[in-house]
Amino acid sequence: MPSQILVDLEKAVTNAQTVEASAATLIRGIAGRVQAAVDAALANGATAAELAPVQAEADALNASSGDLTAAMVENTPAA
Repeated sequence: MPSQILVDLEKAVTNAQTVEASAATLIRGIAGRVQAAVDAALANGATAAELAPVQAEADALNASSGDLTAAMVENTPAA
């Protein structure tokens, strides 16, 4: 039987991974909604130059999600 410290640590790691995965999903969802708004604005006559600041924010959100996901993969032991 593993020690209580190990059991507690495994539980904490599992909880952290669940929270991190949820955060990555949230970030991707927000980025997707921003991208959809940019696409709709472009379809309705806005220019890419006018929407560049908004597009930059969507790109930053996607990068953050990618960074978080990469960190999770790097720090998750293989099964």
